[in-house]
Amino acid sequence: MSDPKNVFQQTRQHIKTGNLSFLTKQVADWQRLTKLIQPLLPPQDDWQVVCYQYGILTLTGENQALISQLGYLQKQYISQLSQIDEFKDLQKIQVRLRAKPQAEPKRMQIPKQISPATQEMLHAAAGFVSDPKLSQALLRLASNKK
Repeated sequence: MSDPKNVFQQTRQHIKTGNLSFLTKQVADWQRLTKLIQPLLPPQDDWQVVCYQYGILTLTGENQALISQLGYLQKQYISQLSQIDEFKDLQKIQVRLRAKPQAEPKRMQIPKQISPATQEMLHAAAGFVSDPKLSQALLRLASNKK
């Protein structure tokens, strides 16, 4: 009788090809397992498999309430998932919170034209400044020259 195949454990073939091929294969296996579990877990979250080794399935999700729900109902989910060939030796599910991707901050729109009142204030400020370079910069800003 042979040992069950653990797809996340390095084999002798990776000695020659290096860790990059092993990591690439590992990520592909995680993505395949993620597709298998998605229909069986609460659909409101985007679950991702991050590890499956020694009968322990480690998942990430973005919703803390659903992560807690999965933890409480772990036995039911284990019984469902263990019916899939890839998860026959599943004993435990660990779920971790994954940070949501941050949206790019909105850039502020700077008006192309300075109002006449602002131009007047910049001219006045340029007259009060004793530093000639700062005074010139304020005058350039007031005239809207780039």
